Amino acid sequence: MVTLCWAAKGGSGTTVVAAALALTSTRHALLVDLDGEIPAALGLPEPDRPGVLDWLSSDAPPDHLHDLELDIDTDVTLLPQSQFTRTRAGRASLSDVERWRDLTLWLAEQSTHSDVVVDAGTGEPHPALVAAADHNLLVTRACYLSLRRAVQASTRPTGVIVVEEPGRALTSRDIERSIGAPVVATVSLDPAIARAVDAGLLAMRLPRFVGRELRRIAA
Repeated sequence: MVTLCWAAKGGSGTTVVAAALALTSTRHALLVDLDGEIPAALGLPEPDRPGVLDWLSSDAPPDHLHDLELDIDTDVTLLPQSQFTRTRAGRASLSDVERWRDLTLWLAEQSTHSDVVVDAGTGEPHPALVAAADHNLLVTRACYLSLRRAVQASTRPTGVIVVEEPGRALTSRDIERSIGAPVVATVSLDPAIARAVDAGLLAMRLPRFVGRELRRIAA
């Protein structure tokens, strides 16, 4: 199964949600970082090798992607974004449709034995990723500005993950009506998550309730 996570507005929680989906998977998981924030959130050192954006900018065969993976633990591996700057790698690769197609075919192969979770970050993901995903999930807060951007986007998610904040007026039903997709999970905005991310210990201190709240997606 390939699960694509993206947000229409920054600060929505996509990195935490994508990492949590991989960390709580019931089988081996491959976490693909297209945003560049996963290592810091999990307390990992900066990658010492090229990443997926570097691969997209090269002519290396898909099998070489295995050489770029990093072990998070015995059940989760990470395909990092880039060893170099985001801008340098991204500009060279985003327009190469054939390379993106090769990447999505490779991800589909990995999904036969692993849950593949892609953190696509903020903004609309590449159309090849959208087409290849079994779950195309918008991560959002119940924020009018976030929903406004999501409604204006051309990418239509198959489901929405809502990061719940106290005091928001918009409900899950409001979000479903605006986006035109069901709310498949809600994640509570708990200080324990923020503390784990700030300490770079999300992999070791992921609150258990996060896995429970995201369990519906895997069902």
